[in-house]
Amino acid sequence: MQNKITQDLMELHLGGMAEQWEAIQMLGKRQDVSLKDGIQMLIQAEKERRSASKTARLIKRAKFRYNATIEEIVFDSARGKDKDRIMQLASCEYIRQGVSVLITGPSGVGKSFLATALGYQACLAGRKVLYINMHKLLEQIQLARVEGTIITFFEKIAEIDLLIIDDYGMKILEGQQLLDFMELIEDRHGRKSTIISSQLPVDNWYEVLAKNATIADAILDRMVKTSYRYELKGESMRK
Repeated sequence: MQNKITQDLMELHLGGMAEQWEAIQMLGKRQDVSLKDGIQMLIQAEKERRSASKTARLIKRAKFRYNATIEEIVFDSARGKDKDRIMQLASCEYIRQGVSVLITGPSGVGKSFLATALGYQACLAGRKVLYINMHKLLEQIQLARVEGTIITFFEKIAEIDLLIIDDYGMKILEGQQLLDFMELIEDRHGRKSTIISSQLPVDNWYEVLAKNATIADAILDRMVKTSYRYELKGESMRK
């Protein structure tokens, strides 16, 4: 009978309940478990299993380049990693507000690590995240145009709760690339959060977009004015 119940729960895709049912049987041999307590234990186990499965799916779909968590960050105000400011972001309130985060600093100071840790935290909070290198983002946009799926591509990007763009500023944007980046930023502005990491100081970002001053002003107005800014400093941590 016990095996039949376990089998039925598995067939109903209630794996958490099935595992907990086995545990309840063992517990029942040592002490009395009321019907109410037993049901609560089954429900809680299923909720926890589903939550863990959802988090695992979100992390996989995020396509993080690194493994990083908030707990692994070495806080150091002198290097721009102020604990209070970063832990404020860890609450994911900025995502609910649709506010962006700009992380700048020289190579190796931990920009991508910090961005990934914030992205991982967002996954734990049940948010949809995508981590992508700026160069690959431009390649995917170009491919979508060739395949005639550009509208669908932008719609999917616009619905991601947290978009992490790494290595911004490695090349100057011009022509269609500039227009596409403007559309991407415009779709997300005030609605969804974007984390952008770059070796370039924010004051130099205009140079990457200056092939069209009007579009450059519009993009920077949306990216910079209302964002949280973190300037990381110090020697490369890769040493």
